[in-house]
Amino acid sequence: MKKYIFASAILLGTLTVTNAQSSATAVQKDASTTTLPTAVQDDFKEVKVSELPQAITDAVSKDFKDATVTQAYKNAKGEYKIVVSTADGAKRTLLANSKGEWIKKQ
Repeated sequence: MKKYIFASAILLGTLTVTNAQSSATAVQKDASTTTLPTAVQDDFKEVKVSELPQAITDAVSKDFKDATVTQAYKNAKGEYKIVVSTADGAKRTLLANSKGEWIKKQ
């Protein structure tokens, strides 16, 4: 009888430790996702390329020779996310304010 009680206690202890480890791993994964930068994850809505401010189109043509704007997005802060295709076929995503100043180049 003592063996059954002892075996039950070990089994219960093992299950508790295993469950605690699973919970700690789940919390760790959630914590790591919150450390990602959220600056570029603002809600951008697609706009027509023709609706871009002149300052942005001038900045693209000045800083990225032979590049073509293929997509444009705007958020509530007045920031623009612009996808450009370069002459060699590469695509780049740029972030600018409405004055044509680069916020972040990727």
